Amino acid sequence: MADLQTEATELLAGLVRHRTVNPPGAERVLQEELGEILRAAGFTVTLAGRTPERPNLVARLDGATDGPVLGLLSHVDTVAADPAHWRHDPWCGDVIDGELWGRGALDMKSQTAAEVAAAVSLASAGWRPERGTLLVIAVVDEEVGGGDGAIWLTENHPDLVRCDWLINEGAGAVMPSAGERLYGVCVAEKGVHRFRLTTHGAAGHASNPRLGDNALLRLAPLIARLGAATVQLDPTEAPLRFLTELGLDATDPAAALERLRERDVGLANLVDPALGVTFAPTIVRASETINIIPASASVDVDCRTPPGIGEEVVLARLAEAIGSPEASGYTVEILERVVGNGSPVDTPLMASISRWIEREDPGARTVPVTLPAFTDSRTFRSAFPDCVAYGFFPMRHTTLDAWWPLIHGADERIDVRDLGFAASAYRDLIVDLLG
Repeated sequence: MADLQTEATELLAGLVRHRTVNPPGAERVLQEELGEILRAAGFTVTLAGRTPERPNLVARLDGATDGPVLGLLSHVDTVAADPAHWRHDPWCGDVIDGELWGRGALDMKSQTAAEVAAAVSLASAGWRPERGTLLVIAVVDEEVGGGDGAIWLTENHPDLVRCDWLINEGAGAVMPSAGERLYGVCVAEKGVHRFRLTTHGAAGHASNPRLGDNALLRLAPLIARLGAATVQLDPTEAPLRFLTELGLDATDPAAALERLRERDVGLANLVDPALGVTFAPTIVRASETINIIPASASVDVDCRTPPGIGEEVVLARLAEAIGSPEASGYTVEILERVVGNGSPVDTPLMASISRWIEREDPGARTVPVTLPAFTDSRTFRSAFPDCVAYGFFPMRHTTLDAWWPLIHGADERIDVRDLGFAASAYRDLIVDLLG
């Protein structure tokens, strides 16, 4: 594992030094370098994109016989970084006190590096699948929705990336709980039904507030109710399995969640939003000038929904939280609809991951989790309904609580031991699944 860790670390340092902040992304030079590395190891490499400046990379290694296709997916674009808020240059790629620093060190050039290092170490040593095919897929544009990346690729070149099993981002940092070490495997992701809630009144001169009907004052209590609303339960397979794996009675998820909160608040906060519809008011609009009482006021709400949940349920849960539109005096406009999706929990891929964790971290075990956000796994599940897509980047030396604040934050960095741990996992999973 030491050699693999070194290879992955060197690879990640080079990836971080490419400023692929999206927009504009400009991932081409990085993708060409990855392509050369994979091609030299024996992969057939294809670069394909909507524009020449932003190609997606697909590297293919076929086995001796037909069989399952395993895809290792990552994205190579990043969010922005302000050096003024960092202790070290966000694009330095330096290892400092055992941690590699830079934007993308966690989200998610680390997984690109680990997956490529694992695949190259096998292929360059002459390994080929006994059955099936290995794909290494590095896409662009994930950070702004994947229109030039996973969405474009699956719509325009589906046969290039069609796979039976897919490993992507979404979970894996260790979760200490009640003396156990739990590794999450992201099996499902929530969707979004973002909406604009508007109240109406009558405009007037602000010098005499009693002569108008201030729509903002009608809106304010509704925002307060949204903020106070608890998760309204519409549980799906993954969070119920999570509760069951923790020894709780998932037939009553509300009671199980309360018992978990008594035992482990951090873990309860992880599963809480996965159990149902959530509302987060984020943007308020009212009068355009300070001296006019607004005739209308609106709040944009980031609403996240469990897999399979659509608009009808969202509107019902909204009415439960703040009252019906008729009673509370509001209208709703849906701004964005993306239905969440998930993969089955009990699969050969989950079994392989679980065996690996049990072997490499004795006493630890895996648990299925639902991501409150979404990744490119959603796109692959939609494009290929039979594809089992999981998020898994195992981190033995970094807890989930330490990992979350660094994602899209200042001082993003990764313990290089975790980079080697993940690369080792991918190498072993490849061989276990493809022979």
